[in-house]
Amino acid sequence: MFLVDRNKEGFLSLPAQEIKPEDAKNLSSDLAVRILKLLAARPMYPIELAKELKVHEQKVYYHIRNLEKAGVIRVVKQEGRQGAVAKYYAMEKPAVAVRFREMEEAHKLFNVKSGSAFLEPFIKDGQLNALIVVGSPDPHGPEKARSKDGYYGMDLALFLGTFLSYVPKFYVKLDTDAREEDLKNNNLILIGGPVVNRVTWQVNPKLPVRFDKDQHWAIHSTISDNNYPTDESGLIVKARSPFNPDKSVLVVAGKRYFGTRAAIIAFLKHFDELSAGNVHDRSVKAKVVEGVDMDSDGLIDEAEFRE
Repeated sequence: MFLVDRNKEGFLSLPAQEIKPEDAKNLSSDLAVRILKLLAARPMYPIELAKELKVHEQKVYYHIRNLEKAGVIRVVKQEGRQGAVAKYYAMEKPAVAVRFREMEEAHKLFNVKSGSAFLEPFIKDGQLNALIVVGSPDPHGPEKARSKDGYYGMDLALFLGTFLSYVPKFYVKLDTDAREEDLKNNNLILIGGPVVNRVTWQVNPKLPVRFDKDQHWAIHSTISDNNYPTDESGLIVKARSPFNPDKSVLVVAGKRYFGTRAAIIAFLKHFDELSAGNVHDRSVKAKVVEGVDMDSDGLIDEAEFRE
């Protein structure tokens, strides 16, 4: 559900959490509203909230329990602090709505593409629900590699943007800046292979289609047992995150940046085929592509699926 407003520049929107009318009383106090304003900005734990608001922590706990029961807030992470476990809360959505009659058909205010099941949970309710990690352009990692894949990632980001109706903040980090809590608490979209992206390096051994270091980083499919050694080879894999079983990863990468370009071209031009899954097992969302220079100008401008 979205709250939509219109001004002279266009439409403004916020995702909204619908609650029952009887639960609206939990938002009626000044302290509850102040708590929600803080949690709409960033996750916080109750003692932290109490210090920020200069109130007794028991008052905060009282409202936290009621707001969580009403479905307005939820626990987003837990951390050990001073010998105890601190629960961090955040608003389920940055707005709340109460409905007193059934929804009615309305004129379409703005054009938003229907989300594909392939893009879940990376896109949820018209909002990007993932951290995009690209390789650093500076020398880093065991092979002191520089990434060029980030430039191609801009095309992928623009494509993903066509599925979004709400973008509250930027969601991109270099692999050298991504911390353990970033990897654990987010769905991840990884751009670039294990040589240039250290997060892909960590994820790679768990993928059904992966890069094989012993074969000079050729792509190896555990589904077909085939190998794809060319520099123009790339992979697109959606899998469970090895950092958190409740999260997912989407890897778009090539053996070299030619292969990453091929993978992104396949993503943009052949999304329907990509969504269909691996040709040898449709239940596995893992594809191998190879870039093609159609007009012989030295640049890859098309991609073909190998499996």
